[in-house]
Formats: sequence, C-alpha cells, structure tokens
Amino acid sequence: MSSIRVMIVDDHPVVREGLVAMLERQDGMTVVGEAADGAAAVQKAIDSNPDVILMDLRMPVMDGVEAMRKIGESIPAARFIVLTTYDNDEYIFKGIEAGARAYLLKDSPREELFRAIRAVHRGESLIEPSVVSRAQDRLAALSRQSPNSELLSDREMGVLRLMATGAPNKSIAAELCISESTVKTHVQSIFQKLEVNDRTEAVTHALQMGIITL
Repeated sequence: MSSIRVMIVDDHPVVREGLVAMLERQDGMTVVGEAADGAAAVQKAIDSNPDVILMDLRMPVMDGVEAMRKIGESIPAARFIVLTTYDNDEYIFKGIEAGARAYLLKDSPREELFRAIRAVHRGESLIEPSVVSRAQDRLAALSRQSPNSELLSDREMGVLRLMATGAPNKSIAAELCISESTVKTHVQSIFQKLEVNDRTEAVTHALQMGIITL
C-alpha cells in the first residue's frame, strides 16, 4: 500500500519541523511539501499533489481559509485537516465552510493526529473531541431552527446534526437507537434533498443554508 502523501502548512518553522519529524517516523505517511503561508501553500499543493493537507488558519500573506478555497478550486480532491490553536465557533465554521474534513487543536495527542490523517484520507470526517463536545452542547441548546430545516424530516435533522460533529454511521445509529442501515437511508435522503454528494458537502451546505448551526 502506498504512503499517504501529507503537506504541512504553518507559519512557525518549529511547528513544521516537529510535524515533519513526527510524520516521517509514522508508517504509511510521507511528507511531500511544506509552506509557511497560504499563498505559498497553493502553489506547493499544485506542485506536490498531496493526499492530505494539514492547514493552520492564521498566517501571513494569505490565511488558511482562503488557501483551502483556492487549493480546492485547483485540486477538487484535496482533503484538509485544520490544525490550529483556535477553537472558537467562528474559526470552526470558517474551516468547515472552506472544506476542512477535520479540525484539531495543536495540543491534541499525536495519535489523534495520525487517526485524523488516516480517516480523512479514507474520505471520512473527524473533529477533535473537545470541539465536538462544545458543538453538541450548543446544538442541544438550540430551541428553534431556520425555516430551511423544514426541508428535512425530524429524523433526518437528527442524523444531520450528528454528522456535523463527525460521528460515523455506527455512532449515529447508537445515539438515535436505530440501525446502521436506517442511518444510511437517512444519509442518502439528506444528500438527495440538499443536492450534495458527500457528508462534508452536506454539512457545509446545511450550515450555509442555516439548517444547522455550530
């Protein structure tokens, strides 16, 4: 099996050097590029064609959100993991909107980072546990939804909210006390109603429409 090609984007040299050293020691992962700002990251991504990009958010010249958008325009298959020190709702929303499939804090355990890289490479979404917990608390506190929420059934809304936290079908099934096959049926219905092709697009589109809020 070929190695997962990883690119690191961060304006702090020490952070980049540490990540390179850590990932190069991990079986099945290879660092194929580094960049110190978003503008350099766009060109580096085009040159190196990485599988997964670790992206900081606040950087000089061009921030991570804009870089993800521009890279996504040139490389639609690019998969991003936001790796940052900022965990407020504004940054989380912007990262997801720009295409991030995972959102981790820089003090996350290295095994969590390795797991995120592998999950995102498989096409899954993953959000750091402390971020998930806060998002779930906020979602639970919402008493009203946008009129756009009428597009989906109550059960589909429940599935979509859990999808927004990065929960896989098995966890969603356990949380809602339904079978995994039923979850898959609801997920496909959500895709059809929102006119999207995958979970990340569904969550991003739902956030933009105001159907759900983080």
